Amino acid sequence: MSDLTFFDTNVLVYTDDKSSPTKQERAIILFAEHLRRRTAVVSLQVLQEYFAAATRKLKLTPEAAQKKVELIARGRVVRFDSNDVIAAIELHRLTQISFWDALIVHAARSAGAGILYSEDLQAGAVVAGVHIINPFAT
Repeated sequence: MSDLTFFDTNVLVYTDDKSSPTKQERAIILFAEHLRRRTAVVSLQVLQEYFAAATRKLKLTPEAAQKKVELIARGRVVRFDSNDVIAAIELHRLTQISFWDALIVHAARSAGAGILYSEDLQAGAVVAGVHIINPFAT
């Protein structure tokens, strides 16, 4: 199995969420470790969603959120074309997960990531060969 690990947006948003200090610390340590080991993977979708959530939900300034996006983008970034969108639609149809979650799972799978850290998807599930782990589960 690959050491590559895909990070869903919600995990990265916690790195800046001071209202959840336990989750914030866990998210910071986890992402920093994978960034250091060069095993962190995200997609353009994650970068876009992070910026939107950080500026809207966490009230970060656009400048601060941009700097964080630049940091996150130091990992491997999956970029899509139309065939990837069609593959995600097919995954959505087959698994009944939301289309947006199917894009995340497809991005993880296409990058060769064996693990997808997410708080939104069913922890412990294996979707399209990718193991879903909730890094905040006790």
